[in-house]
Amino acid sequence: MDREYISKSAYDFTQESPLNYISGDVAIKPEYTGMKIFEAPILAFGAADDDIYMQFKSESAIGGHFLSPAEWLPNAKTVISLFLPFTERVRSANSMSIEWPAEEWLHGRIEGQNFMVALCNHLKDLLEGAGYESLIPLKDKRFKSGNEKTKFTSNWSERHAAFACGLGTFGLSRGLITSKGMCGRFGSIITELDLPADKRPYNGIYEYCNMCGLCVAQCPVHDISIEKGREFIRCSEFLDGVLEKHKPRYGCGKCQVNVPCESGIPKQ
Repeated sequence: MDREYISKSAYDFTQESPLNYISGDVAIKPEYTGMKIFEAPILAFGAADDDIYMQFKSESAIGGHFLSPAEWLPNAKTVISLFLPFTERVRSANSMSIEWPAEEWLHGRIEGQNFMVALCNHLKDLLEGAGYESLIPLKDKRFKSGNEKTKFTSNWSERHAAFACGLGTFGLSRGLITSKGMCGRFGSIITELDLPADKRPYNGIYEYCNMCGLCVAQCPVHDISIEKGREFIRCSEFLDGVLEKHKPRYGCGKCQVNVPCESGIPKQ
């Protein structure tokens, strides 16, 4: 099993799975039935023993609660990072108003995340079927989500894993800018299969961000600034309000639309 086989399997699953389309029984409104959530995924492969994972344990990055790939899977060799870009319909719907997230975006956040988990499970089954123990950190019982004490960070970060594997760099909004932009969902798998690692095509944490500040203007609760980036507290409170209004769905994504990094790497 090689990188090309894994990438093609991810592509085929995304194109063919009915989970990548909103079904009538979950659609918020009838007109969302059949809406496609994601375009083709992009994948990157990183070495599980990359020194960068120890750097993530620094308090200036994620913190000591972050678990390295080897702490998740002792014989880990490779981290596979995936990015699923939202379709133009999902993105454009969320760009129409700055006050509340579009219902299409809420589907992308919730049903889209469900699809990402299904895709990761699909690839994990392929890897384990070939004899390579594999693990999805997000689905592991040891996974712990962030809170105010841990700066809203968890003991595994999909965006930091994507940065480590070479998928992209961070923006002011703390989203990750990939070659397909930042509108979408990230996932990852840690595996014993030893695969050639991608070389990170960047050095700086914010190398792809041109610091234009448009995400600052897009945030409905003014939680982003040029000086400090996204601070998360007002953002978290706003998400609580979205959940109350649209339960069981939540999300926002306003800082990811109507910006140069919405669907690609912006010009510097």
